Amino acid sequence: MTAGRETGEPNAVSLRVPFQAPSASLVRRELRSWLEEQGFEGETVDDARVVVSELVGNSVRHAAPLPVNEIAVTWGVDNADLVISVSDGGGGTSPHPVSAPESAISGRGLSIVEALVERWWVESNHGQTTVHVRIPLG
Repeated sequence: MTAGRETGEPNAVSLRVPFQAPSASLVRRELRSWLEEQGFEGETVDDARVVVSELVGNSVRHAAPLPVNEIAVTWGVDNADLVISVSDGGGGTSPHPVSAPESAISGRGLSIVEALVERWWVESNHGQTTVHVRIPLG
């Protein structure tokens, strides 16, 4: 599996990855590498990797792909925050946290994201849904 990594500016990365579950680990590795290149380490890197993994996984499980069977993932630094965005072809409903019972095997993804980020929001335009998150870097 390959990803197209583009950097338009020093603090921004754009990836297009296949619409499949293994893409989450690919994106996690790319994000960790980029964060470490920027001088970040420890809990900041770990939290960001969990968040991006949940977002990519949710896209594959609950949405349709973008054209060419892909997911678009971008990240960059904005002020003192890491901003991550994951775009897909949208699903039947807008992404939202659910109250999963303790015995549930899944269903906690966006609740985990909510606990690790400063803010998250969803944009839907022309058959594309994008989930954005802001994670403080300081």
